Amino acid sequence: MRPVIVVDTRETEPYSFSPERAAVVRRALPAGDYSLEGMEQRVAVERKTLPDLVQTVIRERERFRRELQLLSGYEAACVVVEAQLPDALAGRYRSGAHPSSVFGAVVSIILDHGVPVFFCGNRPCARQFTEAYLLRFHRKSQT
Repeated sequence: MRPVIVVDTRETEPYSFSPERAAVVRRALPAGDYSLEGMEQRVAVERKTLPDLVQTVIRERERFRRELQLLSGYEAACVVVEAQLPDALAGRYRSGAHPSSVFGAVVSIILDHGVPVFFCGNRPCARQFTEAYLLRFHRKSQT
């Protein structure tokens, strides 16, 4: 059975996934930006650009903490960043946030919430990672 990727309705710049590999629907998700139909509370991917990541972990920390608490209860959940870690460490974003604060927040997401953060380098790589992550979870759940 072909998987159906669910894209959250609040996702402003959704990825385009391979139609040969998965169907796509838009629907509100409890957490994350991408999931699988029928598995919305089991698997999720939260997409971030570097400026969005900085904004979220510094200025929207409490709201994001609540989302991370939900994601930490999922079988598989992660944050995908459309940038490289060295970009974050060098402060290559428009914000007064110190790079060590951003880095500390990323480490906290991983260790305190158990949600891995993947710096995928750019948008195309992050899209490919997201598709592979969701499709692998789908295959694994079918066995």
